Amino acid sequence: MSKAYVFPGQGAQFSGMGKDLYDNFPSAREYIDSANDILGFDIKSIMFSGSDEELKQTKVTQPAIFIHSVVAALTSENFEPDMVAGHSLGEFSALVANRTLSFESGLSLVSKRAKAMQKACEAQESTMAAVLGLEDSIVEEICEVTEGIVVAANYNCPGQLVISGEVKAVNDACNKLSEAGARRALILPVGGAFHSPLMEPAREELADAIEATDFNLPSCPVYQNVDAKGHSDVGTIKNNLVLQLTSSVKWTQIVQNMIADGATSFTECGPGKVLQGLVKKVDREMEVSGIS
Repeated sequence: MSKAYVFPGQGAQFSGMGKDLYDNFPSAREYIDSANDILGFDIKSIMFSGSDEELKQTKVTQPAIFIHSVVAALTSENFEPDMVAGHSLGEFSALVANRTLSFESGLSLVSKRAKAMQKACEAQESTMAAVLGLEDSIVEEICEVTEGIVVAANYNCPGQLVISGEVKAVNDACNKLSEAGARRALILPVGGAFHSPLMEPAREELADAIEATDFNLPSCPVYQNVDAKGHSDVGTIKNNLVLQLTSSVKWTQIVQNMIADGATSFTECGPGKVLQGLVKKVDREMEVSGIS
């Protein structure tokens, strides 16, 4: 019986997130109150009663989801993961859950990552699009033959892939993908081209911050976005965390590898139920649940 715990990425935020935890657990209050000091702004107020517009800013969204996810995990009863993984930003939450990072170090890195990504987004107009109903290989092929920068960014589940890149290239690719039989090829309301070469300036900034941060020996393997494999070596974990910004999120492969390595249940920690749905699309028989 191996328990896998998974942590969501950007897009799961909502007004009121984390408030139940704050009201019911003294340790949750400590974590959330300390987050205000670490970040230097009142994240608690934005999480509990901010507008959708406020919560949508990358520099707010990423810390807010990280805080909610980590606090949900650490305040839950019998939290003893055998393996962990996180979707994009969620990888940082997973690394706190398996004790590789402290809450403070994880939040500080997430904040730096969010600001660096926002800066990269503002430097060049870019976007992402969801592609439904095509084989991964067809999507990859069309990205390759489309002029400009457009790449496969998120392998979410079989038949659901997100592409990322320059606005014109993504639009052109969407037209070709529709012609190739995609059920949908839909531009997403995001700030920029995450998990693409356009994040290179943010990757360089984050590399320095990760290098300067203390990482501990993990209590269980973390399955990382870059190669979908379980890792316990600190040097490898750091390196993969840096590469993650410009590489694709191999979520389908992560779930498949966790199951192959013995996962018998998946618990999503944090806001929303997106990952529970994606796990079910990879394996309909798998037991899934959530802690929020």
